[in-house]
Amino acid sequence: MAAVRPIRGPAEQPLELHTQAMANLRFIRSAMENAGSFTAVPGVGGVLMGATALFAAFAAHLSRGPRAWLGIWSGEALLALVIGLAFSYRKAMRDGAPLMSRPFRRFVLAMVPAIFVGAVLTFVFYRAGNPTMMPATWLLLYGAGVSSGGAFSVRVVPLMGICFLAVGAVTALAPPTWADGMMALGFGGLHIIFGFVIARKFGG
Repeated sequence: MAAVRPIRGPAEQPLELHTQAMANLRFIRSAMENAGSFTAVPGVGGVLMGATALFAAFAAHLSRGPRAWLGIWSGEALLALVIGLAFSYRKAMRDGAPLMSRPFRRFVLAMVPAIFVGAVLTFVFYRAGNPTMMPATWLLLYGAGVSSGGAFSVRVVPLMGICFLAVGAVTALAPPTWADGMMALGFGGLHIIFGFVIARKFGG
């Protein structure tokens, strides 16, 4: 007599359904995370911000006094702000998401305190005739702001903030002659590296 073999088809179906259900749950979770995150972080804009910072570092190194040095870096800060906002707006419009969304407001509000403190300390240091403290202060506070704002953005942003904190800490301990080089490494190099990563992984 021929042996009767059990039919295993129906037993495999629950496994397939389970796999499909887990994949759907992962997709839903990812969609919910992105919905609450500021995803219009400028990648290409970050690279451009880094490139202009490298030129600013070179020009500042050749400047003839603290006033000219501060003027160059202040101009670079304003230029970087314009580039960042312009490319964020461009990315948001491309993705069909409003720039002034709730995640964007959270991102900005998390960064504003650190930027405000940096502006106040810049005025204090300049009035006291102690500009050597500015580079470390800028790098540390920018890193703190980016790390805080990154809590409402894509995961690579907080990592960028931590890297700025590390560069700022080294700058605080380094000789003053390293200032422009460390500024180039931070505002130039880190923006270029992370801008490239964001452009590749998150678009634009």
